[in-house]
Amino acid sequence: MTPQLKLVHALLGKSIAETLLVGSLAIYFFFSSFPPYFKGWGEATHDSIAGWAVDTSAPEARVNVQLFIDGRFIANGTANQSRPDVRAAGWATDDWHGFNFLITFIGKGNHEARVYALKESKTRQTLQLLGDPIRFIVHEDGRITEVK
Repeated sequence: MTPQLKLVHALLGKSIAETLLVGSLAIYFFFSSFPPYFKGWGEATHDSIAGWAVDTSAPEARVNVQLFIDGRFIANGTANQSRPDVRAAGWATDDWHGFNFLITFIGKGNHEARVYALKESKTRQTLQLLGDPIRFIVHEDGRITEVK
């Protein structure tokens, strides 16, 4: 084997090793910053955005949630209301994983709500979307209906 061919092989090996290292670091960073531990769902009721949130890495813990409507932060809350259906489905070890954000201050028309689980660590906070965005209409009388 010629010295040039040995150099090409060494450079290819080095490139592959660097790619694997960078990929591993990216995956580690993603899962440590944005852990896929949260499960949940939200829906529009006649006067609120309600749903449930569970941290699957700690199913007995209460999850902090944040509501955004039309891209604007609206409220903080904790998923600590009774939702026996969540426990019955096997997502949690108790009933206390529901949330309910009363909506009384949004103008009439079409809107989109997003509920996020808040994960806090010593150095950062990250948000994970729970379920899908919730599209709803606020009617003249203040009543809310979800758009499916």
